[in-house]
Amino acid sequence: MKKRLTVSESRQKIYRFCAYQERSHSEVRDKLYEYGLYRDEVDEILSHLITEGFLNEERFAKAFAGGKFRLMKWGRIKIVHALEARGLTPNCIKSGMKEIEDDAYLQTLTEILQKKSQQTGDKDPFVRRDKVARFAIQKGFEPDLVWRVIKSSNNI
Repeated sequence: MKKRLTVSESRQKIYRFCAYQERSHSEVRDKLYEYGLYRDEVDEILSHLITEGFLNEERFAKAFAGGKFRLMKWGRIKIVHALEARGLTPNCIKSGMKEIEDDAYLQTLTEILQKKSQQTGDKDPFVRRDKVARFAIQKGFEPDLVWRVIKSSNNI
């Protein structure tokens, strides 16, 4: 069993935890419960973190959506599902999704499709296109957009 931290020790640790990178409310709440705090203590610390600006779900959604798109090359569907799993409100999710520009999104999808097409060793174009499309859809890109890009491109 882990040692239960005091409220002041927990507060200091959670300040560092939140200052390191953007966090969602649910992540911070779970971490505080890991420290052995009770519900009223967790709620008090959470409200203090929000008023002091350490926690902001809209800011988290923007950072999360932008980061997952630019670094992990995730599509919108996968990002939205991940944000929903973290308990964010629809307004925060919508605000976070505005971080992804349409031109960059389409360009990233095209690059992913071309790269995967080159990696796939299938000679049959139908099999290759199917594998490439399934890969992009699994990464969270919209199926209709994936197929539209595949059909409009000659080298996929």
